[in-house]
Amino acid sequence: MSTLLAPLGAFSYRRPLIVLASWLAVLLTVIGLVLASDGRIQASVTVDGTPAQEQLDEIRREMPEAGGSQGSIVYQAQDGTALDAEDRAAIARAVQATAELEYVVDRAEVMARQQADLEAEATERAFAQAEEQVDGQLKEMRQALSDLPTQPGPQQDQLAGIRAALDDALAAQGEEKFTRVAQLADQFASLGTADPASARALRNAAGEDTFVALTSGGDRTTQIRQQAAQQVEIMNAELAQLQLGVAPKGVPLVVDGAAVPGVTLSGDGTVAVHDLQLTGQLDELPPEVGEQLALLARENVEDAGLNAYPSSSLTPMEPPVGGQEIVGLVVAAVVLFLTLGSLIAAGLPLLTAVVGVAVGVGGAFGFSEFYPMTSTTPVLALMLGLAVGIDYALFILHKQRSLILREGLPAEAATARAVGTSGSAVLFAGLTVIIALLGLLLLDISFVATMALAAAATIAVAVLISLTALPALLGLVGERIVSRKARERQTATAGEGKGLSARWARGITGKPWLVVAGVAIALGMLALPAADMRLGMPSGATAAAGSPERLNYDLTVAALGEGANGPLLVAVDRPAGQPDVERIRGTMTALGDIPGVADAAFRGANADGTLEMYALVPGSGPMAEETEDLVHRLREPGAVEGVGELGVTGLTAINIDLSQKLADAVPVYLAVVAGLSLVILLLVFRSVVIPVAATLGFLLTVGATFGITTSVFGTGTLGWLAGVDRPGTVLSFLPIMATGILYGLAMDYQLFLGTAMREAHMHGAPPRESVVRGFTHASRVVVAAAVIMVSVFGVFVLTDDMMIRQFGFTLAVGILIDAFLIRMALIPALMGVAGGVTWWLPCWLDRVLPRLDVEGTSLERSGQGPVDSQPAV
Repeated sequence: MSTLLAPLGAFSYRRPLIVLASWLAVLLTVIGLVLASDGRIQASVTVDGTPAQEQLDEIRREMPEAGGSQGSIVYQAQDGTALDAEDRAAIARAVQATAELEYVVDRAEVMARQQADLEAEATERAFAQAEEQVDGQLKEMRQALSDLPTQPGPQQDQLAGIRAALDDALAAQGEEKFTRVAQLADQFASLGTADPASARALRNAAGEDTFVALTSGGDRTTQIRQQAAQQVEIMNAELAQLQLGVAPKGVPLVVDGAAVPGVTLSGDGTVAVHDLQLTGQLDELPPEVGEQLALLARENVEDAGLNAYPSSSLTPMEPPVGGQEIVGLVVAAVVLFLTLGSLIAAGLPLLTAVVGVAVGVGGAFGFSEFYPMTSTTPVLALMLGLAVGIDYALFILHKQRSLILREGLPAEAATARAVGTSGSAVLFAGLTVIIALLGLLLLDISFVATMALAAAATIAVAVLISLTALPALLGLVGERIVSRKARERQTATAGEGKGLSARWARGITGKPWLVVAGVAIALGMLALPAADMRLGMPSGATAAAGSPERLNYDLTVAALGEGANGPLLVAVDRPAGQPDVERIRGTMTALGDIPGVADAAFRGANADGTLEMYALVPGSGPMAEETEDLVHRLREPGAVEGVGELGVTGLTAINIDLSQKLADAVPVYLAVVAGLSLVILLLVFRSVVIPVAATLGFLLTVGATFGITTSVFGTGTLGWLAGVDRPGTVLSFLPIMATGILYGLAMDYQLFLGTAMREAHMHGAPPRESVVRGFTHASRVVVAAAVIMVSVFGVFVLTDDMMIRQFGFTLAVGILIDAFLIRMALIPALMGVAGGVTWWLPCWLDRVLPRLDVEGTSLERSGQGPVDSQPAV
């Protein structure tokens, strides 16, 4: 590997303008893509293959008006007092104003349309029933005419006319049939006047009821319509009562004697909750829709002294990128300067990292119109791009400067060697992160796949820039990369094994069992809270204190109970036909009796009546374990007597299914990552002990990291560490994403420390001394890289976005644990315990495995560096 990368580094050093111009062209292309793109940040997530998503897709097909984003606006008096008549009128105006927006479903209009549909269906059915009845009567009358004795005379012509009219009426359809029947009644009346005897005979032959029905006259169509309309009016009144629920905690808001559609007033009259629905998902609508809703609500109630708080589901999603990234870069700049001792050298990793992030994140935005991208996607790519971009460049740059200072190589040769050696480690480190991220594609969850692809692409760009653009910049700097003072200091302090890092390594390897036991016990204790980890998606409950989303959530809880923030939508399949009020009432009552349900209400049916929808308010909040149990209980066959299986959906059910799917995947994914770790480390280090030790150490890192994360964001016992004032859930896709990312980053440090130790071993150092020498050479840059990465991740804890805060905190803690406790303490201690066995590899396996030469032995043997004093083993 080193012999392939070294020429690349040499070319980039000698032809810097060509390389840098190529990267500039790539950057300009990405900027053009971003400017031309119509990509959007997606607020909702789709989890194909889950019961909740499949049910929601069916509802959208059958009832398109029910498929848009749902949310609420909560109104409260600024002084917290009960809402008076003026306040309620202002709320009604606000509701009307929002309903007039093009992208808001007008509940009054929907109810009127549903009533019209019901009336049309009832009328059609009434006509069909009347037609069937009239056809039977016409056939009886036709038979009666055939049975009458034929006598020549005018009456026979009249009877023949009636017979023809009967045939026409039988052949007619719809309202035309009743027009013909009305004409037939006139002919019967004429027959009764002209020939009473024939009329009486026909009456007797057809039967009294049939004759009266066909000769009663009047506008039959009007009568049928009136009867249908009366039935629909009665049914609508009953359905309206059913829509209030079986045990509502609030009451409808009434203004001027009429209920305001969709608005519920708390029992004490201090809070009004307006439930509203958009015509589509928020991210599918124009970006200004959310702002318009909030603005209209405020404008219509502020003069009345009211506050309006929209829910998080109605708040437009924007990437939570702010000034915190600058803080991370400043910390990184300070660490780089202290590590490298030069402003020029410190500036190069920052420059390459920023360019890499611009290309990677910009590319994600440029192509975002072709795939779903949540607000987490670009920020995660930004975090990883900055962290690994700085670290990878630092590793190569530190190696180059070390070769200049320790071995006296010219800058060009040192650059080629650094790209060949440290560059190989960078390449493998980057590949491990990329492979771990791409493994997430197996979950078949679109938004997780998008995050993984964006992050993997950004890391790939960081690796490529470190291997090409960094050497090109070093070519422009030349020998000035190491100042004369730095060379003089190196000469004055030449020697190994006398610094703090050497003393640390000797102390670790001197009492290895004590270190192993201490680290294992400490991390095991930290991992214990992970047993209580519950997965979920952030809601208004964990939003920043004082934010509109948090106030909306808390006031809704106070007004209508915890479950009002996470209602469930239950679908019931029915035979085609009009809604059966009694059946609906029975189903609703049965749903309300299920343990865990606080209220159940009818929410409508599709056009042909084959799908009924009910809204269930759980007795617990959307993130509570009791709500999860309720969803599973509802899906059990026979949960409602007479109904085969209920379909349960809604945002709460979707989040529960997503969390379950990801939780089930974590053990499998962890096993895959652990197996991958063993294979890669076996290839790189040609050792059995190191892969096993490194993998076990990684598992300890994961356990302790998620234990701390649970204590901060789940149980809230350590919430002060991240500014969390209320317990919640751990982000559902955090464990599996963080596992992949931490694995790749942990292998970074393992590779750089391990290859330095293997290089010392290859030069003939005894087992313990090879650990000390390698640690001394690599620990400083690994410490610097870890501090930079922790700083870059840690500053994202300052954001108000709970998803990004959890990601930043978890990755920062994971790197802190893995770099300082695992890679710089536990692994050296285990190598001290193993002694000479550390580098043992079965002969048969040694022959089978390819030689990657990450430490650059082949470069030295080819004349590009000093030749080993000992042969390779």
